[in-house]
Amino acid sequence: MKKKEFKSAKKPEFARPVERHFYELDQAYGAGNLTAYAIFLALAFFGIMGLIWMIPFPQLDFLVKMNAHTFLNWGSFFIAIVVYCYLKLAPTLSYAVLFCIGIMSYFIVQLEYVERDGGPTVILVCSILALIGLVGLYLSTKKVNPSNGMFGKLLTIGPVWLWSKVFDRLKWKY
Repeated sequence: MKKKEFKSAKKPEFARPVERHFYELDQAYGAGNLTAYAIFLALAFFGIMGLIWMIPFPQLDFLVKMNAHTFLNWGSFFIAIVVYCYLKLAPTLSYAVLFCIGIMSYFIVQLEYVERDGGPTVILVCSILALIGLVGLYLSTKKVNPSNGMFGKLLTIGPVWLWSKVFDRLKWKY
């Protein structure tokens, strides 16, 4: 009698670390609704960035003398860290995310103008949007992958992963 040979599932080889992350996200969430992920992830990212943007930044004398104190806030550091991390993963995709962050920054500044003119506070609007985005993303991912371990990865690497899907559809290299 011959012994039964078991074929073990080979894990694919990856040339870059980003491909491993994308493979894991594809396995966990690839069967879900990518449009819903994109909408809820954008709302969550916008809300979190807006909340970080509104944290008071210290008024440093040398910035005030150069009249640059209005351009530097905690959101600037958040954007720099996010873009740097994405740049290390996939440079071309990080530019797409940076473009989206630029659009979101414009809308946060517009919300500041609305607040100045007597409208709702930026913190209130961004808190509501972040809550809608996080809850919607959580509920839409629970249908596909009930494990909580991958949710954090979706929040952090999700924007680049979703942009990779757009680049794949357009047949652009990243």
